[in-house]
Amino acid sequence: MINIKGPTPDLDGVYATIRREHIGALLVLDVPVTFVHRQRIAQMATAHRVPTMFPGGYANAGGLITYGTSADDMFPRMAGYVDKILKGANPGDLPIEVITRRELIVNLRTAHDIGVTIPSKIIRRADRVIS
Repeated sequence: MINIKGPTPDLDGVYATIRREHIGALLVLDVPVTFVHRQRIAQMATAHRVPTMFPGGYANAGGLITYGTSADDMFPRMAGYVDKILKGANPGDLPIEVITRRELIVNLRTAHDIGVTIPSKIIRRADRVIS
């Protein structure tokens, strides 16, 4: 496991570790620092030919695979909660909602750039394929 933290993480150091340790893939977690640096993380991964899996909502980063819930599904619901709270509702009395829809996105451009073949079974299961 490689940890990155802070507003200006040492991504060059991360990729040096990936090369040195012969790490074969990168799972990017859904935390603020990776969201802010998602495109740079994906660009560096592609340059180093490291397959990446990003959390939902990171499809625009350019990683190989994105899987999970998308912020696009959450934001409209959050506005409704804010509206209720501003109108006087007690936040503790509001029901908890869980987004159960997961989205699988496969980026064939990235696959080509890093020399990886995505099995057709995965492509068929994908909600979206970037080509």
